[in-house]
Amino acid sequence: MKSGRGGFRVALVGASTLLGKELLAVLGERQFPFLQLLKIEVEVADESEPETPILDLSEPLYEAPGGGVAADTDLDFVFLATRPQPWPSSLDRIAKNGEARTAVIDLTGTGHQELPAREWLLSVPSLPGDRLVDWTRGEPPFFASAHPAVIVISSLLLRLAAHFPIKMAVVQVLSPASEIGPRGIEELQKQTVNLLSFHKIPTATFGAQLAFNLLPRLSRARRGGTPSRDALTDVEARIRAELSSYLGERIPLPAVRLIQTPVFFSLGFSLYVETAAPAAPDAVRQSLEGDRVHVRRFTEPPPSPVEVTETGDILVDAVLAESANPSGLWIWAAADNMRLAAVNAVEIAENLGGRIRS
Repeated sequence: MKSGRGGFRVALVGASTLLGKELLAVLGERQFPFLQLLKIEVEVADESEPETPILDLSEPLYEAPGGGVAADTDLDFVFLATRPQPWPSSLDRIAKNGEARTAVIDLTGTGHQELPAREWLLSVPSLPGDRLVDWTRGEPPFFASAHPAVIVISSLLLRLAAHFPIKMAVVQVLSPASEIGPRGIEELQKQTVNLLSFHKIPTATFGAQLAFNLLPRLSRARRGGTPSRDALTDVEARIRAELSSYLGERIPLPAVRLIQTPVFFSLGFSLYVETAAPAAPDAVRQSLEGDRVHVRRFTEPPPSPVEVTETGDILVDAVLAESANPSGLWIWAAADNMRLAAVNAVEIAENLGGRIRS
């Protein structure tokens, strides 16, 4: 892996996806130092499944300076904002590009679920104790950017546990339509418009009415899947697996449940936490407050998914004590799922980039 003069050579797979567009915005805002940025679009084979790309990485894909294509161009970073095909053989070709070892940063969650865990490093660089600090050149160059829900839950629980040992935690994640992909946003929009105009609503994605409603699961299983598995349970499974991998034995693993909500972007979190000893809500607020985490007071309006859109902050409402349990606490939080995912992925590259140049 080597940086070009004046910057890095970067490729973004799935530049036209929701995550891809957010990544491009964050790369620009943070002025990421790239010499070359190759945006790799995806083609859609089936309009009913727009989230499934066809990207043949067996063919040369790197643009040569001045035009044309060069298969031996050394890339420093490849961001996966969608799942490339064929999979997983395409990853080997990317990572072993030329004599360099390209760092592959996966935002999709599919890489570290389907390839051996030892090959992937799950990372949230902004959190203390992140394993990216110990990575050295020569180790497998595959990096998994944690799901935004994992970033929020880990951020809050690790900060709280540093001051108040945790006995148990339960979190309900209110998931937006954008977690399903463009088809989720499109169907929610059509459902909302059609309901207000008294027309029949489409249900191909959610299997039921989501507009002005909540769903504990989708009524339509993923194509070729089992009745108990759908796009929502896939996200839930990813969050649970990543929490287990990332938190390990540092704190008790929280129980997690996803609820599909009729919002387009941003996650909501309702956490119930029991500490080993009673903790005053004001002391809890002080333990949570800090870089990127902002805790409201009761004199301020509560945070909402709408408010956090297009920000990388985690907004937390005033902490409530559970009246039936002196050691119980209720915490409400909100964060932009797309922005948090993109910022975390870029921070992984920034962390590695600084090491490359040292």
